Amino acid sequence: MTNFTNKKAIVFGGTSGIGLEIAKLLMQLGAKVITVSRRGPQSDANNGMQNEMADVLDRTALKAIFEHHSGFDFLVNAATGGSRAIGPFLEMDMDGFQGSFAKLWGYLNTVQLGAPHMSQNGAIVLLSGYPARKAKLGSIAIGTVGNAVEGFVKLVASEIKPLRINAVCPGLIDTPMFTQQGKAREDFLSNGTEQNLIARAGQPEEVASAAIFLLQNQFVTGTIVDVDGGAISA
Repeated sequence: MTNFTNKKAIVFGGTSGIGLEIAKLLMQLGAKVITVSRRGPQSDANNGMQNEMADVLDRTALKAIFEHHSGFDFLVNAATGGSRAIGPFLEMDMDGFQGSFAKLWGYLNTVQLGAPHMSQNGAIVLLSGYPARKAKLGSIAIGTVGNAVEGFVKLVASEIKPLRINAVCPGLIDTPMFTQQGKAREDFLSNGTEQNLIARAGQPEEVASAAIFLLQNQFVTGTIVDVDGGAISA
């Protein structure tokens, strides 16, 4: 099992939600953590972490970050890439559908540009999402993107070895991505999970612990770990 002490990790989307929880766990385990986001830290929760500002679609900025931190050990990308299209496919604005793939392009950019600068025993973790395999009405764009992320992880694992690459597939997680407040938020999360085997929204730290497992276990690559409250099996 990997020891995180004195290792260096770069976490994209690491200033909020799931990415922040992964970054915090890595730091608690002794890693030096660099978070990368478009807007910088949104709270003091990033204390002790170095933050760099960049968009995952800006390849020039990404190259500079990876070159500066060359030799780093872990790469995590939890960034959404931008807005996501929601709605029935036959009624959907196709520009919005195409825009949803910003998440995938951001992942591809960070893996392609980051992998050559990683230590040989390094590991990469990406995030998909349960609609990749069980899309509800209105989530086909998100599901298609997630499906592409999972397919990429399985296919590219053999190309980038001995680097390892895996993904976590979260269910509906209570994060700042959802902007509803008060009862509206409670109803949204409750309605979205009432049919799941575990009928509640997940917490960011529950997804983060799975990401840490994938970074730490040196016998796992090309794998998707579901942390979805049984949404896919329901």
